[in-house]
Amino acid sequence: MKKRQILLATLAVLGTVAIVVAVSRSSRQPQADHPRLAPGVAMQDVTFFSAALNRQMPYRVFLPEKLIPGQKLPVVYLLHGGGGSYRDWSNGTNVAGYAAPRAGSGGMILVMPDGGDTSCYMNSAEKPEDRFEDYLVHDLIADVEARFPAATGRENRAFAGVSMGGFAAVKLALSRPELFVFAGAISPAVNVTERPFRLSRVAQWWKLRSVFGPWNSQARRDDDPFLLVQSANPAATPYIYLTAGEQEILLEPNRRFAALLEERGFSHEFHTKPGGHDRDQWQSQLPGCFESLLVHLKPTH
Repeated sequence: MKKRQILLATLAVLGTVAIVVAVSRSSRQPQADHPRLAPGVAMQDVTFFSAALNRQMPYRVFLPEKLIPGQKLPVVYLLHGGGGSYRDWSNGTNVAGYAAPRAGSGGMILVMPDGGDTSCYMNSAEKPEDRFEDYLVHDLIADVEARFPAATGRENRAFAGVSMGGFAAVKLALSRPELFVFAGAISPAVNVTERPFRLSRVAQWWKLRSVFGPWNSQARRDDDPFLLVQSANPAATPYIYLTAGEQEILLEPNRRFAALLEERGFSHEFHTKPGGHDRDQWQSQLPGCFESLLVHLKPTH
């Protein structure tokens, strides 16, 4: 009985620590906004009401500066990593240039939503008000297609993300294959649902528990890419472009996941490059990712 009381008290303390850390992080001042623009590309910031989250949500868009009347463009949804924001892709990478028209294509719309700190873009198992997956696949797509000259249909949509956002791209490819044709997963946190408790990462563990639920829960299993890949239909799943840095801790789980994709016959490719879990390595993976994306996304003329 005494051991149980000690355990419960310890968990209560850890929970308090996590909450304090979360509050302190949420109160930090936002970083300066310095988007990297590109010739022939316009940028627009949007705030809209998400019914799934019951609050206003921002997103950033890159699109061709000169639009042809009546032309519809394919859309790529770019998902940031943990602790980031909708500004990360525009401020930390040279992605803007991919929105510009090029030979054989009228360009594309790049949409950068806000996924919060550690939502993993999933519907929270323990916080009904944090339905980030519904916000992403219902509210956001609907707003983009109503507000911009976006082509509709699976063949005109792609998702790409880094780290937390890469996890979401993979998970959605396996669970919602009807929505898009290509999933770019750069250093995806494919093992996030199977990470054990660590005292050194108590705040992160506490937040992820609220997203995925208790260990071995059905909610956690439903979001696990290593389980989803066993039941998903390879013929219906979007093409998966998977990468990892050769010096990052996510290399091993991504190798395991790539091996499962190969074993089950999913259309995919897996690339590694020197580097860690950082923007330099992610930036180095972008050209290959977008080269593959342009092959699979329906072009407009």
